[in-house]
Amino acid sequence: MINFQYLRTSSAKSAISLLLKDKNAKFLAGGTNLIDLMKRGVIAPEKLIDINHVPLKQIELVGSKIHIGALATNTAVAEHALIKEKLPLLSWALQAGASAQLRNVATVGGNIMQRTRCGYFYDTEMPCNKRQPGTGCGAMEGFNRMHAIFGTSEKCIAVHPSDMCVALAALNAEVVLASNKGERKMAFKDFHRLAGDTPQLDNNLKADEMIIRLEIPVNNLAKNYHYLKVRDRASYAFALVSVAAAFELNNNKITDVRLAMGGVAHKPWRLTASEDFLIGKEASLSNFEKAAELAMKGAKGFGENNFKLKLAPNTIIEALNLAKSKA
Repeated sequence: MINFQYLRTSSAKSAISLLLKDKNAKFLAGGTNLIDLMKRGVIAPEKLIDINHVPLKQIELVGSKIHIGALATNTAVAEHALIKEKLPLLSWALQAGASAQLRNVATVGGNIMQRTRCGYFYDTEMPCNKRQPGTGCGAMEGFNRMHAIFGTSEKCIAVHPSDMCVALAALNAEVVLASNKGERKMAFKDFHRLAGDTPQLDNNLKADEMIIRLEIPVNNLAKNYHYLKVRDRASYAFALVSVAAAFELNNNKITDVRLAMGGVAHKPWRLTASEDFLIGKEASLSNFEKAAELAMKGAKGFGENNFKLKLAPNTIIEALNLAKSKA
């Protein structure tokens, strides 16, 4: 047992002040990932700052955007009437993640900040550049069935585990960050990082910042949408491949479309080339197949995960077909 100091705060300002005093401190909300990492010895924070009493649980429409506080639980967001009506893709993605018990305590901010579930990252006896830079990537030539096929580097082929974040990337969300200098906004697609030469850095959050809320523009994508998650078992399993698909139709012509994938990269993977191709096209199987083909440009398997090179485009096609069937 490694001793740590436990502190509780009720404001974002004081939480940030406490964080600045100790570079090894961590925020504690639901703790569904943090506690696991501590138990496994992956991290050993000297101080835990409990932020559960900070008033960041709002889910509300503000102008043309829906604001979701960082401490809103996954269940609260998934089941909220406003989200079901305006952003059903997000609701579906959240309900595909984890178990109901975990969703009841896991928070939006924690979901965004969760770390990879790569077995080499969790096993402190194995080499992992993400956990200990410079030790190598055990997955590269090891057990890599769950690993990335896009945006990989020689240093790391781990994947981001979140379902919610795939939908947020597709929905053009913004994440609002606070520090003692004030607030700043960042496009959600820019929040998470590819591994590159610094796989230990999961995101672009600064050391003195905390996530305050999400802002998601209201759109016309609440009719034709689907979140398709392919996994080894139906309950409490991370995605082998997932696809968030939504589009707007006018006389069977696609006037707006969003596509993002999970389980395939170090961050939620937005399929912009496929989106660009589909704009103005008919919502047809042949066009969906072409979009899936375009999505796979640059994909690379590492042995045991080669099956994803076929599974991924098939999942894109199926997700688009299921979105169309809601018409």
